[in-house]
Amino acid sequence: MDVGAEPLSRLRSFSLSAPAIHRLAVVNAAALILIVATGATVRLTGSGLGCEHWPGCQPHHFEPRAFHSYIEFGNRLFAFLTILITLATWIFARGHRKLAAAVFFGTLAQAPLGALTVHYHLNPWFVLSHFVLSLVVLTGAVILAAVTREGTWTSLPGWVPWAGIVVGVSACVLILSGTLATASGPHPGSTVVRRVWSFQPAIYWHVRATAVFGISFALLLVWLVRHRAPQVRGALVLLGLLAVQMTIGEIQYRTHLPWWLVLVHVTVAATVRAAVTWFVFSLWRPRRMSG
Repeated sequence: MDVGAEPLSRLRSFSLSAPAIHRLAVVNAAALILIVATGATVRLTGSGLGCEHWPGCQPHHFEPRAFHSYIEFGNRLFAFLTILITLATWIFARGHRKLAAAVFFGTLAQAPLGALTVHYHLNPWFVLSHFVLSLVVLTGAVILAAVTREGTWTSLPGWVPWAGIVVGVSACVLILSGTLATASGPHPGSTVVRRVWSFQPAIYWHVRATAVFGISFALLLVWLVRHRAPQVRGALVLLGLLAVQMTIGEIQYRTHLPWWLVLVHVTVAATVRAAVTWFVFSLWRPRRMSG
């Protein structure tokens, strides 16, 4: 008899209540937002090569020895904690284990991707893919939190969920163009880090993507408010986050991009991505076919 089989069997047989599973899924999504913030801190402080080896900072021990190595190693520790949270969510998310597994393995894939990023001395495409994968995994985690939430179904016209898709796709373009703008900007101020594009063209497309997203979202919001749809609450939360994000973006541009303000901007961007995912999914999940 396999000695390790019995503890594993007991773990699988242990179950959580539906509200507890939802809370765990929310913690899971929150951790994936915070890991974006810690990763952005590494980038913006120029600490990507603070630990020249992986998983430890030095060839024969893990201990960091300088400011940049503490930041990079702290990010790795939080990444490990996030992997554990996504693993626990996968184990207990009954009925949604495929989605939870995708979130777990996507988070786990960040470890070798991070190792490759360090190995290739912060190749900009590895840095960019690191961030984009974070947002993809975060999207899955937010959907997981949404499907584990108990709620009622409501009726929506068939065109409304598709309008939500337009909002979601434009939000993806918005965030990706913002990522390119950050990767093309002056941070972390090191000649080691190459740029993937020029800053001004990146800003040009980022601003225009913001306009497309803003118009499509505003039109949908007006319809939801006029018809008193239950999705209005999520839409208003998203609107508030967008107002904060646009204010930060304008201030950081006019103050020549202080790194700490860029960090706030990136963190709020991840939060906006989570809110957009929740909002768009809410338009689809409760949908009943109507005229």
